[in-house]
Order: sequence, then structure tokens, then C-alpha cells
Amino acid sequence: MNQSIIKYVLGKVLAIIGTLMIIPVITGIIYREDEVFAYIIVGAISYLLGHFSTRKKPKNTMFYLKEGCVVTSLSWILISVVGAIPFMLTGEIPNFVDAWFETASGFTTTGASILTDVEAMSHTSLMWRSFTHWIGGMGVLVFLLAVIPMSGGSNINLMRAESPGPSVGKLVPKIRSSAAILYKIYFGMTVVQLVLLIIARMPVFDAFCITFGSAGTGGFGVRNDSCGSYTALQQWITGIFCVLFGVNFNFYYYILARDPKKSMKMEEVKAYFCIIGASVMIIFFNIMGMFNNAADAFRAAFFQVGSIITTTGYSTVDFNVWPTLSKAILVLLMFIGACAGSTGGGFKVSRVIIASKTVLKEANSYIHPKSVKKIKMDGEVIEHDVIRSVNVYMITYMAIFIISVILVSIEGKDPVTSFTSVVATYNNIGPGLAKVGPAANYDCLSYFSKIVLTLDMIAGRLELFPLLILFHPAVLRDAFFKKKCSQKTVS
Repeated sequence: MNQSIIKYVLGKVLAIIGTLMIIPVITGIIYREDEVFAYIIVGAISYLLGHFSTRKKPKNTMFYLKEGCVVTSLSWILISVVGAIPFMLTGEIPNFVDAWFETASGFTTTGASILTDVEAMSHTSLMWRSFTHWIGGMGVLVFLLAVIPMSGGSNINLMRAESPGPSVGKLVPKIRSSAAILYKIYFGMTVVQLVLLIIARMPVFDAFCITFGSAGTGGFGVRNDSCGSYTALQQWITGIFCVLFGVNFNFYYYILARDPKKSMKMEEVKAYFCIIGASVMIIFFNIMGMFNNAADAFRAAFFQVGSIITTTGYSTVDFNVWPTLSKAILVLLMFIGACAGSTGGGFKVSRVIIASKTVLKEANSYIHPKSVKKIKMDGEVIEHDVIRSVNVYMITYMAIFIISVILVSIEGKDPVTSFTSVVATYNNIGPGLAKVGPAANYDCLSYFSKIVLTLDMIAGRLELFPLLILFHPAVLRDAFFKKKCSQKTVS
């Protein structure tokens, strides 16, 4: 394993996180808050450590999928730990486990919080909480590829290890150009939402934080009622953009590239909007009697469906008191998640489609044993490796989920709390039901449960395998017992 390139990339990540802390620093200066000094200190130290550790580029810059997974996992653990330090220094979240939970929740765009009074936080820390969503939404290593040339290596292995979905490809021949295109679309959509919210008269500070949370499909709010106290127009804008950020970004690229045929062929996007439409209508009719008028009921249904399926986690109402049917649909949407290639989490709509077609094909084989039928998506035959990876992912996903539920259940909370806390963190959503519902938080859980859920957040954001590979015996053996990296690893 090429340890030198792993250390080099980690140094670059450290320098980037230190640089990005300029955002909360500027916020602290504007609001004249003492908490700004914590971010200045941590940002400066992080940048300097990263800068001095990467002054000399390693001679061997090749890295394969194994190195890509290892460096991705270590990067996300590193940024969540470094990002937690300012919360501890300011005294706003003095305990490390709580600070790590909050920061990992931010970077993984989960939005689960241990804070009982968000409004008591400084503007500086609130901005950092929300900005971690924006950083983690598209991925810190995708950002690294977009801004820093890293020639000589198999850079797609970094993007493959960090990007969500059953398969990852290039938009254009060069990986760096593909990463840059993704970030341009991401940045452009962020600016549009920010401007619209300001025009809708949302306070500028709130507009920035809500936009960062929507773009990264994270869900950290700056008010104790999340988005409940905002106007109807502001809620509509936020809800619509949550849905838009849950769309596969390839769809936007095809539109911008004036290739509408490819965009119209994307079955995943069609299924995504169909699921949203059906869910909104069912919940709307189910909760209509709980609101003063149909318009409020429809807005609440749309906002919560859009927020949950995209794993954003904002809320305008306490859906914990909704009828069982509506809550059941929301829990199912937590599992489905957004599109592959978006900033959303969950199982991904593309995997649901592939798994459904696989089951249908298997059922047809019982009726027509001699028939040979290929599974297609977007008009193209799905490769066997992709189908296999979806099946393996599903098995691994359920195994980790079951283990996590058992571990969290040890402390004796009610089944709904234990179950949905894992669902909400594992799928990077945020609020669950019962004691971790939208009107509550995760502070009621033990430190052990918080550690389990923090690892679930990181595993869910990285699509499981990069984090699992980090603990593989062969990787540990290479890291601790082999001084020379092996170049025999298959990409």
C-alpha cells in the first residue's frame, strides 16, 4: 500500500479544512464574538500542519482503489475530529463525544444534533455547523480533485470511494474536469437558492445557513423549530431546493450540455420524482384534517417528503404526531434516499430500481426458464458487476443496520427510538421518531450509542465499504507491518 500518497492527501485535506474555517472566522468578526478565536487557532494550526506535511510531493503518486478507500475513510474521520475541536474550545459543546457527533453529523450531511437549544449558540459556531454540510455535500476529496492537480495517479479511485451510487463514471475524460463541473453546478445552485431566500426576506444569516443545509442535504437549522417559523414562501423555496439537490447531478450536466435526450432517459430521476409525487399525495390526504386549510397541509406534506427522501432533515412541523400511515411512509423514504450522484444519502433510488428489476427477472425465470433477458437501465444493459455490487451492498447494509440497532438498544430506550435513531443516522437524515423526533434531539442517548451512531453516519455517507476496508486485516497488516507498499493491488 502506498502510504506516502495517503499521508500526502491527508495533509492536503488538513490544509483545506484549515482554509475553509475562514468562513466562521469572517462570521465571528462581523458579529464581534469571542468564539472566533477558537476557529482562528484551529484553522491556522490545521492549515500549517497540512501545508508543511505536503511541501514535498511523494515520488510514487499512484494509488489504487484500496488506497482510495483508506484515504477517504481517514479523511472523513480526520475532518470530523478537527472540526469538533472549536466546539470544545468555545465551551459550547465541551464533551468530545458530543462535539464529534455534532461535527460528523455536519460533514456527513446527517443533521442529527445533541443540542437542546440551538439558538443559544454563537453565530460563529452556527455558521460552522451549517457550512460543514456544504463541505461534505459534494465531498471534500471531490473538492480536492477540483482545485488541486494530482497527476500521475488513478484519481477516479478517490472519486469512486467518496461519491454515492452503485457506479461512478466521468462526465468528461479528465477526472479533475469532472470534479470541477460537479462543483460549478453545486456552487451555482447554492447561489440561486441563497439569492431567492434573501429576496423572500429571510434574514441573511439564516439564508446562508439554510442554503448550506439544503445544498448539502444536511438539515442543521439556526432556530429551535428548524424551519417552522419561516414564511410559507421561504419554506417552499427551501423544500424545492432540497428536492433539486437530491437529483443526480449528471442530469443537470446533460441539460447544460444541451443533451436533453440523455437527461430524459435517466430512469432514476423519473422514479425519484414519481416516488415524491405519490408520497406527497398520500400524506396530504392523510393529514389534511390536522391543518386549517388544504394549502398548509399540502405544503407540510411536500416539505417533509422532500426533506426526508433527500435525507436533509429539515422540518416545518412535528411529524412525530402525524398518523401512522404518514410516519410509515416517511420511514420508508428514509431507507430509499435520494438519487445516486447527488448530495443526498440513503440506499439510493438507482439501487432500488436495479434490485427491483433483478427480483422481477428472477420471478420471470420461474415462468420462462429458457428465456434470456438482460436487465437494462436508461436504455443500456447493466453490467453483471454492477448488479453484484448492489446485491452485496444490500446484504452489508442490512447486516450493519441490524448490528447497530442491537448495540443502540443496549441502553434500554423504547424500540421506536432505538430503531429510528439508527435509520436516521445510518441514512444521513437527522430526525427520527419518538425521543429522537423532529421536536427532540439525540442528547438523551448514552455516549456509547452516540459513538455507534457517529460511525453509522460516516459509514452511510461513504457507502459502507471505504470504512469497512479501513479495518480489513490486509489493510491493517500493510499499514503496520509492511514498510514498502505493494504495487500488486488490482484497481
